[in-house]
Amino acid sequence: MSGPMEGVRVVELGVWVAGPATGGILADWGADVVKIEPPSGDPARLFRKMLGGDLPTNPVFELDNRSKRSIALDLGSDDGLGVALDLLAGADVFVTNLRVGALDRLGLDAEAVCERFPRLVYCHLTGYGREGDDADRAAYDVAAFWSRSGIAHLLTEPGGNPPFQRGGMGDHSTGMSGAAAVAAALFARERSGEGQLVSSSLLRQGVYTIGFDVNTLLMWGTVPRLGNRSDIGNPCINNYAAGCGRRFWVVGLEGDRHWPPMARVVGHPEWTEDERFATVRDRAINAADLIALLDEAFASRPMAEWEERFAEEPEFFWAPINELDDLLVDPAFHASGALVDVPDGASGTLMVATPVDFAGTPWAPRSTAPEVGEHSREVLAELGRSDAEVDALLASGAVVQEASG
Repeated sequence: MSGPMEGVRVVELGVWVAGPATGGILADWGADVVKIEPPSGDPARLFRKMLGGDLPTNPVFELDNRSKRSIALDLGSDDGLGVALDLLAGADVFVTNLRVGALDRLGLDAEAVCERFPRLVYCHLTGYGREGDDADRAAYDVAAFWSRSGIAHLLTEPGGNPPFQRGGMGDHSTGMSGAAAVAAALFARERSGEGQLVSSSLLRQGVYTIGFDVNTLLMWGTVPRLGNRSDIGNPCINNYAAGCGRRFWVVGLEGDRHWPPMARVVGHPEWTEDERFATVRDRAINAADLIALLDEAFASRPMAEWEERFAEEPEFFWAPINELDDLLVDPAFHASGALVDVPDGASGTLMVATPVDFAGTPWAPRSTAPEVGEHSREVLAELGRSDAEVDALLASGAVVQEASG
């Protein structure tokens, strides 16, 4: 089970999450990903301490860095930069999310690298894009994806405080876009023989995430309002609570189609003839009254009983609002292939899988995340360096082998 990217050589110069997420997806799909780290390591290794744990594993870092090899280079030295260029000379793909200015200072900017290695696919992920006044502005996904794109505002109740984003949401979706872009560029290279620069940004990903709202604003000059569950215009698309306290979401997007099964489920088919609720417009006008009645009905039974009732109505669409503990025992979670067993030299470590499968070229992770510079000597040997040359590079500090991180 080598995956569709078997034989593709990737060099990753990434920090924190978005760039390493792209490299991590490609590694899952079978690519040989060599991760260039500074001697101190990718700062994302700090997640273990930031999350308050002194345990020997680093779950956040593992997700985006398993199946990679690490070489630790001082890119500020001529020797360290020379090793990086030698790696790029033999690579198919370069993935980076360093800022434009940092890449320029290193001589690893897209223009220089693509000119030197014309078959290389250069994937650059940024905060705000490669052009404009903010091209070199620092950004994490909370800033560019969540805050500046408008997502946080759209999810804020009027007069309320913006909700906090869960870690890596924008980074991981941007990383998936990066992996898709790399795959498309490699496909184009098969026809043209030429590599190219592909790029995306956290801001661009955020805007696409709320594309329904932004496109509606562009074309109609208005934005759909945030739903309020007590009076939302379509009560068939709302969340409700069972008598046991478990909540669920009803997703009856098509009002005329989904209202009759909803009325039958709660034991009130006569509501479909009630003049207050007969049409989509009637239900919108009287939404507050209808939602109050539905709240009362759903509170009359525990979730287990409602699940049986829901199953009797194939046109009643719904989903439980899972807490993470609920998710871990949800049969759909396991059936979806959302978990993968990562070889760790012992019994294996269960982790979240990247979200794409390939029937003809199935993938499987090969190892847990490397230590900083764990494969420095191995990678240098593959570049043709002799033992004496490797020893000299390690002694100079231009390359580090298995530093602490």
